[in-house]
Amino acid sequence: MMWKRMQRSFIHVSAVALKKTPLHMKGKSAADRRWLVRQLNDPFVKAAHAQNYRCRSVFKLTEIDDKYRLLKPGLSVIDCGAAPGAWSQVAVQRVNSTGESVDLPKGSVIGIDSLRISPLDGAQLLSNHDITEPSTHVALERLLPEARADVILSDMAPNARELDHERLVTMSLSVLDLADKVLSPGGSLICKYWDGALAHKLQRRLSSMFQDVRTVKPRASRKESAEIFFLARMFKIR
Repeated sequence: MMWKRMQRSFIHVSAVALKKTPLHMKGKSAADRRWLVRQLNDPFVKAAHAQNYRCRSVFKLTEIDDKYRLLKPGLSVIDCGAAPGAWSQVAVQRVNSTGESVDLPKGSVIGIDSLRISPLDGAQLLSNHDITEPSTHVALERLLPEARADVILSDMAPNARELDHERLVTMSLSVLDLADKVLSPGGSLICKYWDGALAHKLQRRLSSMFQDVRTVKPRASRKESAEIFFLARMFKIR
């Protein structure tokens, strides 16, 4: 339903935007021009601006969560690779970490990234932190209620200009190492990967840790993109 509304509202590029395009393009490389045109035509970019989200990737998470209901009031969430913070925005709203809904349990959200994350009400942010470092795990356990998380999210990826399947699988495996330490029994995890030869390695590891593992590709993932998400539920007691 949301997708149909977005199509009606945002599918056409405005005449104003088109008139400004040549100015935006001036001095840009061919790759940058293609990116700008794509942004102008992208309904998810327009919707993110209209709804005050930090980037279009927010709709990948909302679509997954609308279907599978992972984020609920009162839960504790870790958002790995959180910058610029769009997924954390969704998590804050859905687990009620600001306590805005006084009749619902209050959750918690912790965002981690090696980059700086702008402050976000309702989230505790660990900017300039590497999730592979023991010091980051210590900081997390200190911030998490009872040192445990209910949901771990990861939209992490290497630099888009260095599309490296092996590196992304390695990053995702580091998220699973974190899950092994802090995820509560029965907890859930979402992590991004690019389809390729090593995807089965990541899937095997997930299947050893969770009772239910499936792949999802939200509509907000561009058709030409190789990105897919693993959705893993019911973390096993180990």
